[in-house]
Amino acid sequence: MIEKGKISSFQMAIMMHPTILATAILLVPSITAKHAKQDLWMSPIWAAVSGIVTAYLAYRLCQLYPQKTLIEYSEALLGRFFGKVLGFMFILFYFYTDGIVLREYGEFVVGTFLPRTPMIVVIGAITLTCAFAVYGGIEVIARSSQIIVPVVVLLFLVIIILLLQDLDWKNMLPVFENGLGPSFKGSIVPQSWFSEYLLISFMLPYLTDRQKGLKWAVLSVLSVMTMLVLVNFTALFLFGKLTGTLTYPVMVAVRYISLASFLEHLESIVMAIWVSGTFIKICVFYYAIVLGSAQWLKLSDFRPIVLPSGFILMTFSLWTADSLQELVTFLGTTFPFFALTFQLLIPLMMLIFALFRQKFGKGKGKMKA
Repeated sequence: MIEKGKISSFQMAIMMHPTILATAILLVPSITAKHAKQDLWMSPIWAAVSGIVTAYLAYRLCQLYPQKTLIEYSEALLGRFFGKVLGFMFILFYFYTDGIVLREYGEFVVGTFLPRTPMIVVIGAITLTCAFAVYGGIEVIARSSQIIVPVVVLLFLVIIILLLQDLDWKNMLPVFENGLGPSFKGSIVPQSWFSEYLLISFMLPYLTDRQKGLKWAVLSVLSVMTMLVLVNFTALFLFGKLTGTLTYPVMVAVRYISLASFLEHLESIVMAIWVSGTFIKICVFYYAIVLGSAQWLKLSDFRPIVLPSGFILMTFSLWTADSLQELVTFLGTTFPFFALTFQLLIPLMMLIFALFRQKFGKGKGKMKA
C-alpha cells in the first residue's frame, strides 16, 4: 500500500465534517432559498439521504474489495482498460471539483477581505499550505482536523447565539405552503455536497477499526445535516424572503451582531471558520487526487506528485469560471447533476455490477475486520 498511515473511523468522520460543511454554510443557504423559499430549512434533511446512500455505497464496495481505494477497485471490477478509463475520469473530476473549491475560497477572501490582493496569490498561498499537509499523509490531515473542527464548530455556535435577539421565527410561515416539492427541489444543490462522502473510499482502507466506518460516516452526515439546518434557520429567521438574494447570507448576518455597541464587526469569526474549514476540505480532495493518481500510475509513493498536482489545481481554479456570479450560477444549476453522476450514480452502478459478479462466483472476497 502506498499510504502507510492509519486513522480511526472517528478521525475519518471529523475530516469529512468540514469537507462538506466548509463551503456549504456560505453558499448553500442562498442557492437553496431560491427554490425552497421559507421551507429551505427542510432541504438539508432531504439532501442528507444522498450522503447516507453515498457513504453506504463506498463502504459496501470497500467490503467487496478490501485494502483497495476507488481507483484501485475500478480496475479490479471493470478490467484493466475500462478500469483505467473510469479511474482517470474520477481523478479529473476531483481535480475539477477541488479547483472549484479553491476558486470559492479565493473569491470569498479577495471579495470580502483582501480586495487589492491578486487572486492567484490567495489561491497559491492556501494551495502551498495544503500541499505541506498532504505531503505528510492521511494522519497529518486527520490530526489537523481534530484540532481545527471543534474550534470551527464552537465559533459557529457563538455566531448563532449572538444572533438570537435578532431572529424572527415568523419568517418561516406559512410552513409547506406549496407542499414538500419546493423543499425537495431546494435539496438538489446540497445533495451534490453530501455526495462528496464518496471521498471516504480513499480513507476506508486505512482505518484501524474499519468495521465502524459506516457508523461514523452516517454520524458525520447527520452532524453536517444538523449544522446546515441551523444555518438555514438562522438565515431564514434573520432575512426572510431576502435570503435568496444574498450571495453570502452568513457573512451579512454577522454584520448584524451588535451587543451594547461593544461587540461588533465580527467578520473575522466568519473568516476563521472559512479559512480553517476550507483548508481541511481542500486537503481531503487534494489527498484523494494525489493518492488516486499515484495508484493509477502504479507509483510506489504519492509524495513526488504533490507539488505538480498543486500547480494543476491552481490552473483548474482559474479556469472554472470568469466571475463569482458565473461560478454561483454553475453551482446552482449544472454542477449538482455533474457531481451526483460521478459520486452517486456511477458508484451505485459499480456496486450493482460487483454484486452481480459476486453472485456468479467472481467476487473478490469480503472485507476483513
